[in-house]
Amino acid sequence: MITMSTTRDRLLALTAGADAARHAGLAGPLPLRGAVRPGRLGPLAQVVAASGLRGRGGGWFPLIRKMEAVAAGAGSRPPVVVVNGMEGEPLSEKDTYLLNCAPHLVMDGATLAAEALGARRIVLAVTGDTYRPLVGGTRPGLRSLLQALARDRTAYGVDPVEITVLEGPDRYLSGQETALANWINGGPPVPTTARPFRKGVDGRATLVGNVETFAHLALIARRGPEWYRAVGTPDAPGTTLLTVSGAVGHPGVLEVPLGTPVRDVLTAAGVLTEPSAVLLGGYGGAWMSGRTATGLTLDPESIAAAGGALGPGIVHVLPQGAHGLVRTAEIARWMENQGARQCGPCQFGLRAVADDLDSVIRGDAVAGDRLRRRLALLPRRGGCAHPDGVARLVASALEVFA
Repeated sequence: MITMSTTRDRLLALTAGADAARHAGLAGPLPLRGAVRPGRLGPLAQVVAASGLRGRGGGWFPLIRKMEAVAAGAGSRPPVVVVNGMEGEPLSEKDTYLLNCAPHLVMDGATLAAEALGARRIVLAVTGDTYRPLVGGTRPGLRSLLQALARDRTAYGVDPVEITVLEGPDRYLSGQETALANWINGGPPVPTTARPFRKGVDGRATLVGNVETFAHLALIARRGPEWYRAVGTPDAPGTTLLTVSGAVGHPGVLEVPLGTPVRDVLTAAGVLTEPSAVLLGGYGGAWMSGRTATGLTLDPESIAAAGGALGPGIVHVLPQGAHGLVRTAEIARWMENQGARQCGPCQFGLRAVADDLDSVIRGDAVAGDRLRRRLALLPRRGGCAHPDGVARLVASALEVFA
């Protein structure tokens, strides 16, 4: 894994690894401490609201709205905080990298959120010790490392709320927040209709947040919302982590301010000429022509306006000589097999889309018309957003690689 350091680094400027003393020296003590009663929010909430922090798991939902919903749904029972490190997106490594190089920053944010909500349990869920390397690889033993750090932090009195580290199944949907809560409760890792902010882990109101989100929270608490908003855009302030891969000279994890031109990201990754196509947002995102992609800025609104999704921060450049439709067909088939198969669009629709795309590649024009009709039927009809992402990806491929 190559980390591309910049002068705007925030999270990646605090890569102390497992060294708790060095982390404390770099980051400073945790402010805004103090547990509150369930059903109320502590002083941290005002800082989060002023910062405009949005979740980094792919949905870009404002964190303060999640915290308010959990506080409202908790009643008199202490809620639960879940740190989501279930990085099931094959082109993403930023969460695993962050947990390896700045685990204390992530745990700091989870502790602050738990105290602000009056939670008495924190669960940190990862995909285990044998995480598959796709960009550059990660150090083995991640779960074991995090378990040891969590025990040390509790013993030293850093965390009044004990952190439990769990190893979850390495599936695409395992990180979907209802699926994750269901798995922690002993069920299968598939999406449910339950809303975690009302009834999540142990039947309690549960705040589920991405690893990177909690790391940003730890810095915002220390340095304030004005510092956080000094970079980024008004609607999407701060920096974000990106996983850059494919036909690039320097694949790896990069931290950039939101609103950074895609062209600048590609240049930093060693792409010196306009690529043929770029996949933004990963397997649930969209292909863009090189010209379109390099004209965009990396923020959720700009990419959505262009028909894509920033997702968990993925920039993948199509390798030279690769056939875009063939690559998309491989992804569509993989996504079909990763589905929960709990609704018609997932069980039947995704298979039909993958079959039709295979036929299109073989030159079947009738299959192309049929495929476009199917893609129009998938969005907003499934039990979760999994079919929507596949439909967006395949539709973009038909346009870009026509």
